[in-house]
Amino acid sequence: MPCFDEGMDPSAHLDDLAAFVTASPSSYHAAAEIARRLTGAGYRVLDERDDWSGDVGPGDRVLVVRDGAVVALALPGDASPTTPFRIVGTHTDSPGFTLKPEPSVPGAAWQQLGVEIYGGPILASWFDRELELAGRVVDADGDVHLIRTGPIARIPHLAIHLDRDTNSGFTPDRQRDTAPVVGVTGDPADLLGAIADAAGIPVHAVAGMDVLTVDSQPPRRFGLDGTLFASARLDNLSSAHAGAVALEAAQPVGVIAVLAAFDHEEIGSESRSGAAGPLLADVLERVSAALGGDRLTMHRAFADSWCLSADAGHAVHPNRGDRHDPVVRPVAGGGPLLKINANQRYTTDAVGTALWTRVCAVAQVPWQPFVSNNAVPCGSTIGPITATRLGIRTLDVGTPLLSMHSARELCHVDDPGRLAAAAETFLSGTDRNR
Repeated sequence: MPCFDEGMDPSAHLDDLAAFVTASPSSYHAAAEIARRLTGAGYRVLDERDDWSGDVGPGDRVLVVRDGAVVALALPGDASPTTPFRIVGTHTDSPGFTLKPEPSVPGAAWQQLGVEIYGGPILASWFDRELELAGRVVDADGDVHLIRTGPIARIPHLAIHLDRDTNSGFTPDRQRDTAPVVGVTGDPADLLGAIADAAGIPVHAVAGMDVLTVDSQPPRRFGLDGTLFASARLDNLSSAHAGAVALEAAQPVGVIAVLAAFDHEEIGSESRSGAAGPLLADVLERVSAALGGDRLTMHRAFADSWCLSADAGHAVHPNRGDRHDPVVRPVAGGGPLLKINANQRYTTDAVGTALWTRVCAVAQVPWQPFVSNNAVPCGSTIGPITATRLGIRTLDVGTPLLSMHSARELCHVDDPGRLAAAAETFLSGTDRNR
């Protein structure tokens, strides 16, 4: 995809983002979709069980998939053990609900799902919308099947006639009120059978599953002038997509371009496929070794490397501007955010700000600073985790959203493409001589 400029219609990028989100209802689907796109662009899948010595070299395009995470690398033709890395780091998961081990909850009148809350969703946004199930099923032979059921569930509100206080303070009970309805007691519907059918295997072959609920409404463009875009999972598929698009287009010079799309960011990143786990360090060390380096040369490369932590951020809310900084007021359509926090919840510092300024100037992309209101606790990203694990200089950026962690989030149509354009420039290293 060509670099974004102010004269380009963002519709092509937005349509591609919509297709990416639609194909990625779970972190496992997102990882598979990134891998599908990159292998179509000439990337080769590496097996972590293999010896990579002699199998990875200058000019290669390679990737590793680990559960719901992907690490992909584009090596320039002159790559050496001390060539620095340019990493776009992002995540593939979003808040929601996951099925419990006994997912069918029988009731007197309704069939319901037993679910556990994943991350920090805005619970009210999940009520009264048709949900599908998506994720992975593992069969008795250990084979993994990605599944999605189509819309089969709904978390119902209590009618206002039965709770006159609903509009003055809706606070759902996290256990009692969040069990989705999937049918009526006495109907022949079988939840496990529906999941097995989606996997294409018999019920008795289902040995394990990681399945979650997903909003079934497709992404769409709307607004008086069509400048608004609503979708599930913009946090953080808007960044994962931008990173994949950027890597497809990047022509790295003097740097090794890397996309690291992690799972489990919404619950702390502490897993084998999360940013706090060993995945990125493992892959970078093995690639460095395949290029003839050792740990000393790898750390020399790290000293000149950068990670662009890309995770969605907040546009100023139209009705609650008091929750934002009174001076720094980022808007939808103003370009990607550069996220700054004195307490290192975001990792951007003065050196990172200068880099981002150069990158956006080369990419012809406007950008906006973001800082939190002092009275409102600040979120965090994979940025501080990556900086801590690897010692690589890191900065935090992202697309400005409304309704973050809702079942359905909103952005301006121009901003996702601008983030992709800046990420392409960053990965290509074309800012380095400016």
